[in-house]
Amino acid sequence: MRLNFAELPAFAGRYLMTLQISDLLDIVIMAFLLYKVLTLVQSTKAASLLKGLLVFFTLLALSSFFKLNGISYLMNRMVEMGVLALIILFQPEIRRILEQMGSRRIMAFFSHSEAGSILEQAISQTVLACAEMSASRTGALIVFEREIVLDDMVRSGTVLDAAVSSELLKNIFFVKAPMHDGAVIVRHGRVLGAGCMLPLSKNVNLSRDLGMRHRAGIGMSENSDAVVVIVSEETGSISVATGGMLKRHLKSETLENLLRNELLPQEEDAADKPQLGILRFLRAGRSGGDDDGE
Repeated sequence: MRLNFAELPAFAGRYLMTLQISDLLDIVIMAFLLYKVLTLVQSTKAASLLKGLLVFFTLLALSSFFKLNGISYLMNRMVEMGVLALIILFQPEIRRILEQMGSRRIMAFFSHSEAGSILEQAISQTVLACAEMSASRTGALIVFEREIVLDDMVRSGTVLDAAVSSELLKNIFFVKAPMHDGAVIVRHGRVLGAGCMLPLSKNVNLSRDLGMRHRAGIGMSENSDAVVVIVSEETGSISVATGGMLKRHLKSETLENLLRNELLPQEEDAADKPQLGILRFLRAGRSGGDDDGE
């Protein structure tokens, strides 16, 4: 039976009339779960693996279309082992999904939204702690996780689950505290880990005056979309690293505005607000050319 293109609308209409409520519910649930899985994978390094798989299947289709029998045979044999290979390649992501589904944070799997007040409180407490640590020249390294999950970094330190508070941050980075040399990682407004090891920046053009703390903060921002707050132990200067760039010599007000701009969802009427925050942000960017120690 050949279907004329002119008959497609009528055929589609008849098909839709046969759908039941259970069919529609099935489609909606499957689409929602597929969207959530793709969103979760997209926020990790597994996105590059998905691109590689897309290229692989494109080449497989082309080899079959152009009758490249040798290549097609080899690639088809590889597909037979594809399920096991996918489980091995995506093992961290699969484990994280199962952990989320089996934990008390199961609702986080279905929604990325968190209470804005919690994150706002975390920002305020971080700014307060950084101001006090800057005055006392206490070194600090605070990582705010965004879309890319930093579970590997958390496992390198001590796993915590605590609300962000000024006192907690100051105690963690106290010079004689056991975890003061590592980084604190904050997820959704809560301290997820402390004493965590971060990758150092591979940028050879960084100033030689930058110490290991700054290089670790920049390296973290190069390898993820995290926002990293750094307090220099030598000078007390406050810096923020994002996207491999370092903004230095920030005042408390500028730090708070920058963190709010980066971490909090922007309101629709932001264009109607005064431009004070933007001016402070630009001044912070211009101050990034000066050097200081760690």
